[in-house]
Amino acid sequence: MNFKLTLSSSRISFLFVLLTAMFCGSLSAQAQHKKSRYRPIDRSTDLSYLADSSVLTRSDYLARLEMVFEAVNQVKVTTASFTKLKAIGEHLTQDEAAIGLLKERLKQTDRLLNLQNLQMYQTLLDELQTRNEACLEDLQGYDESLNEVKTKILTLRKDTVLHKVFTVDSLKAIFKPQLQEIGAKHLVMDSLIRCNTGLINSLSARASANIINVKELTYLTDSQLTAAGVKAFGKERRYLWEPSNKLTSNQTMGFKRFMESEQQISAYYFVYTRSSRYLLLLSGAIFFFWVFFNFKSLVVRDRLDAVEPFNFNFIRQKPFQVSIIFILTLAPVFDLLAPALYIELIHILLTLSLTALFYKRFPRDVFYKWCIFGLLLIVPVILRNLGVPQRYQRWIVFFFSIASSVYGIMMYKLLRDKVGRYKIMLPVGLIYVLFNLLAVVCNLFGRYTLTQIFYTTAISAFLHAVSLIILGTMITEAFLLQIKSSRVRKHYPENFDWVPVVKSIKGLLNILMFLVWLTLFLVNLNIFDALHDFFIAVLTEKRTIGSLVFTLGGIVLFLLIIWLANFLQKYIAYFFGDTGDDSLEENKGERSKLIVTRLVLLVGGFLLAVAASGLPIDKITVVLGALGVGIGLGLQNIVSNFVSGIILIFDKTLRIGDVVELSDKKGRVKEIGIRASTLLTDDGAEIIIPNGNILSNNIINWTLTNNQMRIVLEYIISKPFDRDEVTEIIKKAIAANENILVLKEPKIIFNPKTKVSSSVKIYFWCKDISQGENTQSSINAMIYDELESKGIEIL
Repeated sequence: MNFKLTLSSSRISFLFVLLTAMFCGSLSAQAQHKKSRYRPIDRSTDLSYLADSSVLTRSDYLARLEMVFEAVNQVKVTTASFTKLKAIGEHLTQDEAAIGLLKERLKQTDRLLNLQNLQMYQTLLDELQTRNEACLEDLQGYDESLNEVKTKILTLRKDTVLHKVFTVDSLKAIFKPQLQEIGAKHLVMDSLIRCNTGLINSLSARASANIINVKELTYLTDSQLTAAGVKAFGKERRYLWEPSNKLTSNQTMGFKRFMESEQQISAYYFVYTRSSRYLLLLSGAIFFFWVFFNFKSLVVRDRLDAVEPFNFNFIRQKPFQVSIIFILTLAPVFDLLAPALYIELIHILLTLSLTALFYKRFPRDVFYKWCIFGLLLIVPVILRNLGVPQRYQRWIVFFFSIASSVYGIMMYKLLRDKVGRYKIMLPVGLIYVLFNLLAVVCNLFGRYTLTQIFYTTAISAFLHAVSLIILGTMITEAFLLQIKSSRVRKHYPENFDWVPVVKSIKGLLNILMFLVWLTLFLVNLNIFDALHDFFIAVLTEKRTIGSLVFTLGGIVLFLLIIWLANFLQKYIAYFFGDTGDDSLEENKGERSKLIVTRLVLLVGGFLLAVAASGLPIDKITVVLGALGVGIGLGLQNIVSNFVSGIILIFDKTLRIGDVVELSDKKGRVKEIGIRASTLLTDDGAEIIIPNGNILSNNIINWTLTNNQMRIVLEYIISKPFDRDEVTEIIKKAIAANENILVLKEPKIIFNPKTKVSSSVKIYFWCKDISQGENTQSSINAMIYDELESKGIEIL
């Protein structure tokens, strides 16, 4: 009993001690925890990486808010890039006014419209459609950019993290500065999006409406053109001899409204097609400065007399007049379907400019005859634009057509008597007479549209023929001036055979001028568009041979570019004063550069032709592979010569102007071609050597690094003689010549031959190998005379 009690007490004591220890340990742990709040954390024992990663931190919320700031700011950046909106609005307003004017004009049922006006309307409508389609394309691009920003903002609105930031009060308190700034930016963002969206939609609707109206007016114009072409051969007006009613006031007002609308439409046409006139003015400015610069270079060097042998008829030191004629002559080419008022104004200005040009350059009788033509052209235009009633306009055209026919017959006889100089105008004179007679007949029988076409075509055909002939002459004179001034600047021999140069330039210019004249002739006949559409359809139609798909237009373009590249490489030397003559001995470097330029033009022209023609490269590779087989069979020599020519050009083994020896041939290199090179001998013969043969043989180039040449003279003189005296005589004779290279001392060697004679060998160097024979002859004669004067006999 006592034992049990004692055991129980011991157990209780043990438990008490254990509880005391646990309590003290708990207190100690709490104390340690409190102390840890006031001392640095031991990073070695940090276990925060074991925390739950799904719990959002402050940085996560800030990252989402940063995305909001980026999206809001992107709205401002994107809308600021819409720089064309104001210009698009102004363009659309202008286009709407032009479309309204055209719609009013085309829906009138009067008979004042002609084919030329309708064709001009067609051109204007094409420009309007292109312009509105471009505006619509820009607007669609702006709309897509704005939609991207909108989509990004809508995506952020669905973000749950951002939703908490904007809805949970504790988070709103934490990120209050950021939310306030976003709120301020949000107002600006909404305003920008709303305004730009509405503006883009409004402008897009206007552009689409304009395109629809333009297409409708285009259809209406095409219909009226077709109807006008059919009606032109029928009776449109009364016969000329039939009486007519007097002109009413309504008709007079109709003509005035017609002229006002034509002027307004013409103004719109000039606005929409001004790029072509900028190009025209740029061409005229280039021509002016080209001529002015070349004359200026001659004046600066006081060599204006160098061009006197050419006896220029038209170009002068200050080429203002010829530049104006240049622009006026080509103006109809840059505006083939321009308004009738514009074309008539160009014709009047061109006629007056040519009259001023001819005043002091043509004989009096020829000048007066030209003035008659000017009156026949200008007076009807002035009377028509002054508002002369239509019933009188027909009589005016009738009498002027008869007068023009008589004038044409008179001029034809004059040109026929001077056929050697003016033979190119004979067919133009026949056309002028024939078309005026046709205008008379059509006017008599009421075919007024045909009357206008024939009369206008006759006048313009004659005027354009004269102006294009003058233009061709001016360009030829400018080329001669370019060649002469280049030769003067580079100190080349000034005299050259310029007749072949003129012949080659005029040959090309005649072709170009005829094509220009023919184009304008067809435009005035109102059949250019039909022919143009026909040939475009033929040239762009896809054709198939086996698996090869091509168009005739691609082939024509390919051949045209190749021909143009070949022409440029052939005549580009003219711009640098090189006409291919053999008198240029000091321009070996220039000619070598020209060869490289020609090669670049040929290779570049071929690559451009392939790219521009649209021919498939893989098919061309097949063709080249087939050509490779042909090369292996029979064209290896041609290819070898071609490659050898390229090596000669870039390796500079020999250059144009070098004096070389090839096998048993010696002469000066005149030309290095792609296939063969030309060697000019001292006898004047031209030896054509394939380039492959040049590289396969030894080449002796006397002028590869310099023009020096060693000359050897040998005499046999009788004994006795004083060696020092003979040496002194020879050295003085050599030193007296200007072509001697002083840096190299001449050598004189005496060799006894017999008891009564010795040989004297003289070695000296001349500066210029081209003067080697003259130098040798001069020194030889001087030595002979000096030795003879000293009594030393030369055997």
